[in-house]
Amino acid sequence: MASAAKVAVESIAKRIKPLFDRVLVEKAEPIARSKGGLYIPEKAQGRVVHGTIVATGPGARNEQGANIPVSVSVGDSVLLPEYGGTKIELDAKDYFLYRENDILAKLQD
Repeated sequence: MASAAKVAVESIAKRIKPLFDRVLVEKAEPIARSKGGLYIPEKAQGRVVHGTIVATGPGARNEQGANIPVSVSVGDSVLLPEYGGTKIELDAKDYFLYRENDILAKLQD
């Protein structure tokens, strides 16, 4: 991640701290060009279903009040559902707030 982008993400993480088992996700950019170099119109582009964790909450609480930590951490690449999440716009960028159990998978490098 470039240093300017990293500073921007850290700034967002300081401004928004998700509660409980919620995570803040920056979705990946949709693919706008084909492998052959042709531009793909917005209507033909698929929905973005993966992103990067920007901030996490401390985790949910069980019936005894003990904290259950979140299983993802900042910087993890995750697979997201096609629909869902709460859209948040900050600094002209879109972020999405999801519950941890809405995340489908953690992507390995």
